[in-house]
Amino acid sequence: MGTVFFVSGRSAIATPDVGFSLDKVAHVVVFGVLATSFVRLPFFQDRGWRGAWLAMGLTILYGVLDEFRQSFTPGRVVEFYDVIADAAGAFLAVVLYQGSQRYRAFLEWSKKSSA
Repeated sequence: MGTVFFVSGRSAIATPDVGFSLDKVAHVVVFGVLATSFVRLPFFQDRGWRGAWLAMGLTILYGVLDEFRQSFTPGRVVEFYDVIADAAGAFLAVVLYQGSQRYRAFLEWSKKSSA
């Protein structure tokens, strides 16, 4: 959240020139990671799907508030489609985390002690 807050408050953001805008892809990825960070917390995990939807809702709310905050930053444009991309990333992340045992196991692995 801190990184999103810092970056969205900057007037100019350095991005690679790949021939098209990676803006929406970045929104999906960043807000997917944020939703995954939420849904992995015990508070959300203990609530199953209800916790997953709550994590998604909080992530989308943060995306809306971030777009609103950007409206006060010179050189930045507020776009409804950015919020849609944020919501898509949050949705994909929580559904993948809740619905795929393999993906969840990949994220939750722990190094075994060799004592």
